[in-house]
Amino acid sequence: MNSGAGPERVCVDIEKRADYRIMWLAGIRQLDLTQHCLKTFADCDKPRIDRRQRHQRLYLPATAPPVAWYLCALPIPWDWPRNAHLAFEWAPGESWEGDALVPGLGVKLTNAKPIFGWGEHSIPRGASKGGSRLYRTCRNWQFGWWLRDNRTIPDAPPMTSPPPSDTEGQQLTFS
Repeated sequence: MNSGAGPERVCVDIEKRADYRIMWLAGIRQLDLTQHCLKTFADCDKPRIDRRQRHQRLYLPATAPPVAWYLCALPIPWDWPRNAHLAFEWAPGESWEGDALVPGLGVKLTNAKPIFGWGEHSIPRGASKGGSRLYRTCRNWQFGWWLRDNRTIPDAPPMTSPPPSDTEGQQLTFS
């Protein structure tokens, strides 16, 4: 997914100016707002990102693009206000350059534009799990709610229960 530049493909240049423990990019195709963090984006494309590289360039496919892309990076040491986040969408002929919410992660987009204007205010009053600090402060979840209200995006199908087994009725343990 990272090779073969074309004029219609999205190009993402990332300049890391801080150290990050986690860094990922998700092409969002479905939502699961019963989950937070990356799981909010139930069905997503995940191109490989190397969090150790200072500079990297990714080419994202133009055929059947996802509804939006979301870049997330968590710093070392972890500090919520320094988490890097950038939502963007395919926009042929457009470009943008700036920071992914924080100064530690610079991004240049080609054939894409950032999506701004989402945040905790995007969560509807009375949303299930909206009272949970874990969900309410999750920027991925906030953007998921923004997508729900501003773009056409399907919900992930409900998780199906596993078939009954011959251990049914015995004590289950969680690991």
